Amino acid sequence: MVEIAPFRGIIYNREKIDELSKVMSPPYDIISSKMQTELYNKHPNNFVRLILGKQFPNDTKQNNRYTRAKKLFETWQKEGILIKTKSEAIYPYKIEYSTKNEKKVMNGFFAILKLDPEYRHVKAHEKTLSKPKEDRLNLMKACNANLEPIELLYIDKKDTIRKKIDDQIDQPLITVKGYDGFTHKLWKIEDKKTISSIVNEFKDKTLFIADGHHRYQTAIDFANEKKKETKNYDENAPFNYRMAVLVNMFDKGLSILPTHRLIKMSSIKISKIVEDIKKYFTVEEKRIYQQNKNIDSLGKKIREEISTEAEHRFAMYCKNKYYILTLKDENIMNQFAEEHSETWRTLDVSILHKIILERIMGINESNIEKHVKYTRDEDEAIKLVDKKEYTLSFLMNPTKIEELKAVAEAGEHMPQKSTYFLPKMLSGLVIYKMG
Repeated sequence: MVEIAPFRGIIYNREKIDELSKVMSPPYDIISSKMQTELYNKHPNNFVRLILGKQFPNDTKQNNRYTRAKKLFETWQKEGILIKTKSEAIYPYKIEYSTKNEKKVMNGFFAILKLDPEYRHVKAHEKTLSKPKEDRLNLMKACNANLEPIELLYIDKKDTIRKKIDDQIDQPLITVKGYDGFTHKLWKIEDKKTISSIVNEFKDKTLFIADGHHRYQTAIDFANEKKKETKNYDENAPFNYRMAVLVNMFDKGLSILPTHRLIKMSSIKISKIVEDIKKYFTVEEKRIYQQNKNIDSLGKKIREEISTEAEHRFAMYCKNKYYILTLKDENIMNQFAEEHSETWRTLDVSILHKIILERIMGINESNIEKHVKYTRDEDEAIKLVDKKEYTLSFLMNPTKIEELKAVAEAGEHMPQKSTYFLPKMLSGLVIYKMG
């Protein structure tokens, strides 16, 4: 059974912070070193100082990014920069944005979720890596708080939950323009009857992790450690819950973008790779004449060429030419990935990884970090090959939401970086303090 609950959130004090846009931050895992410095310089109370503090050569066990985050978190609360809401609440959340000249609004809400360590009712679709988990666990231990939400999807084809929420909201508590130019709006619902009605809607649902696999598993690891330390264990203890933004899987404002692959392998011959690929794919070669080359229009052109009704189609880009690859027969994946479900075998990213990267190019889990970089920008996937920083790139179509659901329900994990959800949550809107 899925159990969600309201909570007393910690938010920035508008009496102390005039411009909230100066203290908000992107999620920690998309912040570059350059962006980190820009956010530091933006405001002394910018949220990045908590979620991704700077590291220094003379850091010690007693003085490091985690201990500094703890001290800042405590200081900001004492100084009234961060304040706790008076009553337990859920926090409706809307993000207004545009993509491809289309205006969209994503609807969700903040609540806390009781942890499901066995992943019976909370389904994951990505593997987690030890290093990011260790990093987030250290931060959670230091601050004893969920500083950022995870994003969870639920199924509500009639949109009942959103309608219940929209009936209760008027003027937002917070309206702020994010780093991405998107407008983020937050409300607060304290009415116990409304909250109870929404909580009951979730009891028989299954949730799917869209963003935050590492943070969710970190919460489970943190709770397990706390259980061992606690004499009179209470299953409703604050550490047994995780702050999340819950979004309807069918919300019209939810987008999934493709993640393209950049390959660095100086030893390979493109002509040999193409010949090997032809065994499994129909290959269309497209030459690019330098005098007519425009990166922006080329990226768009390739995207349009692979975004057809033909299944299992993607592009391989080399300098001055690219190839449109279409799988001849998806049954070939039965031979290369028989241990996986049918849904997993028919994912474009699975086909790319199993047939081309592993079988043809010799890139597997042991060396993938050395040879593969990921980008969401098709123009970057082209430019970095042109600059000879990478040998070639694969431009992909986005994973479908139904595919994510099916793979997660089968208890499987997609290849790394198979999904990229838009819009991204803004960090700094609400904090869940555990105790």
